[in-house]
Amino acid sequence: MQVSPIVIDNIPAPPEIIELVERFDQYNAKYKSNSYNETQVRREFIDPFFKALGWDVDNTQAYDERYKEVIHEDAVKVGGKTKAPDYSFRIGGVRKFFVEAKKPAVNLKENPEPTYQLRRYAWSAKLPVSILTDFEEFIVFDCTRKPSHNDSSSLGRIEYYTYKDYIPKWDEIASKYSKKAVFTGKFDDLADSLVQKKGGKGTTGIDDAFLAEIEGWREELAKNLALRNASLSVRELNLAVQKIIDRIVFLRICEDRGIEEYGQLKAKAEGKDVYKDMIELFLHADDKYNSGLFHFRSEDGMEKPDILTTSLEIDDKTLKHIIGRLYYPESPYEFSVIPADILGQVYEQFLGKVIRLTASHQAKIEEKPEVKKAGGVYYTPTYIVEYIVKNTIGKLVENKTPSEVSDLKIVDPACGSGSFLIGTYHYLLNWHIDWYITHLVPLMKEGKAATDKEVQKFLPAKSVSSKRGKKKARSVGSDYEFPIYQMSEDNWRLTSDEKKRILLNNIYGVDIDQQAVEVTKLSLLLKVLEGEKGERISKQLTITQERVLPSLHENIKCGNSLIGSGIYASVQMNFENDDEFYRINAFDWDQEFPYVFEQGGFDAVIGNPPYVRQELLKGQKEYFNGHYEVYHGLADLYAYFIEKGISLLNSDGQFSYIVANKWMRANYGKPLRSWLKSKKIEEIIDFGDLPVFKQATTYPCILRVARGEPNDSFKAIPVDTLDFSDLSEYVKESGHLIYSNSLSDDGWSLVDEKNQALLDKLMQSGKPLGEYVEGKIYRGVLTGLNKAFVIDEATKDRLIAEDSKSAEVIKPFLAGREIKRYKQPITKNYFIFTRRGIDIKKYPVILSYLQQFKQELMPKPKDWKGEWTGRKPGPYQWYEIQDSIDYFQEFEKPKIIIPAIVQSANYCFDETGCYSNDKTSIIPTNDLYLIGVLNSKVADFVIFNISSTKQGGYFEYKPMYVSKIPIRTIDPSDPEDVVRHDKMVSLVEQMLELHKNLDIAKLGSEKEMIQRRINAKDAEIDRLVYELCGLTDEEIAIVEGKSG
Repeated sequence: MQVSPIVIDNIPAPPEIIELVERFDQYNAKYKSNSYNETQVRREFIDPFFKALGWDVDNTQAYDERYKEVIHEDAVKVGGKTKAPDYSFRIGGVRKFFVEAKKPAVNLKENPEPTYQLRRYAWSAKLPVSILTDFEEFIVFDCTRKPSHNDSSSLGRIEYYTYKDYIPKWDEIASKYSKKAVFTGKFDDLADSLVQKKGGKGTTGIDDAFLAEIEGWREELAKNLALRNASLSVRELNLAVQKIIDRIVFLRICEDRGIEEYGQLKAKAEGKDVYKDMIELFLHADDKYNSGLFHFRSEDGMEKPDILTTSLEIDDKTLKHIIGRLYYPESPYEFSVIPADILGQVYEQFLGKVIRLTASHQAKIEEKPEVKKAGGVYYTPTYIVEYIVKNTIGKLVENKTPSEVSDLKIVDPACGSGSFLIGTYHYLLNWHIDWYITHLVPLMKEGKAATDKEVQKFLPAKSVSSKRGKKKARSVGSDYEFPIYQMSEDNWRLTSDEKKRILLNNIYGVDIDQQAVEVTKLSLLLKVLEGEKGERISKQLTITQERVLPSLHENIKCGNSLIGSGIYASVQMNFENDDEFYRINAFDWDQEFPYVFEQGGFDAVIGNPPYVRQELLKGQKEYFNGHYEVYHGLADLYAYFIEKGISLLNSDGQFSYIVANKWMRANYGKPLRSWLKSKKIEEIIDFGDLPVFKQATTYPCILRVARGEPNDSFKAIPVDTLDFSDLSEYVKESGHLIYSNSLSDDGWSLVDEKNQALLDKLMQSGKPLGEYVEGKIYRGVLTGLNKAFVIDEATKDRLIAEDSKSAEVIKPFLAGREIKRYKQPITKNYFIFTRRGIDIKKYPVILSYLQQFKQELMPKPKDWKGEWTGRKPGPYQWYEIQDSIDYFQEFEKPKIIIPAIVQSANYCFDETGCYSNDKTSIIPTNDLYLIGVLNSKVADFVIFNISSTKQGGYFEYKPMYVSKIPIRTIDPSDPEDVVRHDKMVSLVEQMLELHKNLDIAKLGSEKEMIQRRINAKDAEIDRLVYELCGLTDEEIAIVEGKSG
């Protein structure tokens, strides 16, 4: 076949592609014969094809293994199945897509097996797009859908080309799959479009699918263990289930990585007495790995052995069902390519539930109360972890040697599933490889031995554990072993000894949840084994008799990071049963890590402390009050984690958390703000309402603090988009300085110098609203159960028709969303105002109506334990509304109503006696001047800078914030001031009237005309407030968001 370049958009197919197509066409029969194998087609056609797309297939740039653009996987053949994708295409070490190669004799379009194999790899690795090719065919697949071995070969196929398409459609192919296409974002656009399109049947991601899988295992194991082992306590049951799942996951991952014999778990599950056979496997793993995950015999310097799980009974059926789903072809999972962060996300969600035992010893799975209250579990995104690690640990290792880095101690005091510790460990492993390649490898290439004095000065000090667990350092280079070895010309790796040394020396963690501790250990141990091969491990066992993994019992511990054993003496608590001890789980840092505190403390404290609301801290607040300077009765748990974290640092330590930003403006954050002003704040990155944590709005910020004297200023970075490729670059190019002396204990506003100066000027321009109205700002009515007390007009009419006295307790009722700026509120809802102390017998029809809700209205008894279907405890009768509302008469007066959460000012004036719900506040007044000032842009400028934000550009207009709005007072002795006052009143009267007219206008043209007049009056009010506050043109531009 003669072909000539076909040009599309001025981009011709390159000569090498034309030559490949011609050659394949000319010798087609030869290439499609069974004797022409996969290796040949890869070398002769597929490699050149991707080179033509700009990829460095042969690593001509001599990049280190971690940064190669194309990884040619070492195919591990197991049962005739390839256990790794043939190519992994990457940018900066980050996978973009897999390519699975087959020989041309295979019909890729019709054969479902190669398709399933590719989709299984890509889905497990969470890669939305991957490619199947034998050069004759080039097929692109959407890999977001969970694969099944029953799927057709066409499922997920989004593009199909034959080799005859390569020349005429080269531009189309290159525009998406070339290296340039990745750099210009075209490939990512395709991948993102597939992810966003997800949501249909069968589109479960690897994380959701594997979570459902192991949650299913937990339920099966828990029920069976509870049934067959009647003496198990609830704590023993939870730990046993976790241990068994962790062991299965660990061994199965090791199988797919080629470290363990493939199929050994499956073989055990095929016989009888499956659990007994599995215990044999576990005992063998104990001999091999030396990890607490498998620890069944007493040993010096080790934690106490597990004597529980080896004595349990588990039905064969349960284990056969679990293990049978873990192997090809039934299993959609390819464990060798599942990213570490995905495993962490899965386990983080998994830890959000716990097993309970009923009175009849049946297992039930329940969400933890703190998780339920928080609305779920939120795993820290990888880019956040990487940023925090880089800007804490990265600073600590600068200009140090491995021996010096050995002394660094890094801790996460609420480690959860271990995401920050994994991120830290990964960073340190890479740092050590880079350092050794720069300093040690040149000497090794010169042939110098580990005993050479020039070499020894680069070797790190090894650490060993004494029987008491305190770490002692050996002399530098005492074992004369290189910490790095060469896999290939450009592939250097750390030895397993070196990886263990770094882990034991540097990484520490604490969590109150024993299961979280076990998961963190599991994740770290799997990281140690990353890149290891079975034969190398076997050789190590044979030669050194040293087991492969370290025990982490001295590094990762279970305990309450915030509460020491002093609680048992200082707080009156009921410790008659073990449950209370386990719930508190007191932890003394200096006793648990004495060798760290002998050196002054930790070098870095990092993490994402739990989001636990103050309502769940019962029994602990008294302790917090006596032990924490940041204590406030309404403070969330993270406030104490901040103080504790910083207090754990040594004199040169670095601290960084991602936490909710509420502490900066909420009242409960005042002690924390005051305390932090005395610390060396380096940086605050505020994400506002951006969805950093998917499916949750948590208003996060990154707080970074160093030990030392406080700075005069620190950098603040308000993040307005998550559409960045690198957070570090975004931070470098954004933000401004905040001067510490500009920070008020009443609330921090992280604005730049000009905005802060204007804010200060406005705050001094008048009285705070709370003072101006003499404290008369009241919250709307909290009924405690709206569906019982809030009624529509038809129900109101019926209740009054049945008994006219009912009208005495039925009031017009407004919701926050019904409050609109300057508009007379109109409502079709009412509420039954059965306030405290009401003689309900006078209103029999009302009592009869409320009876249907009695169970849900009952106040919770004070000493009640367990779930309660009614309302919270309180001194009210079941038929009364929850709040006392002692100020109820104020609702009957003329008043300003303020909705609690809006995007901008929505103050309205009501003279009709409407009551409003708890999502509003009221100010009883007929001061029209005040309404004008509050509805101005100046008042909003203040609110936008002092109030807490909500998702979607909303702000909290709650009393704690609006009470601070400065109101320019009028001097009645100043004629000009009086004129300004009267003008404002006149303008507001006109605004009220215009809004009435707008509501009743029927013609579109009429509405448009009225709206124009409203806009003009609005602008006039703003100008008047600018004049009242003495603002300059530059300051007005700032208020209106028009300043540069």
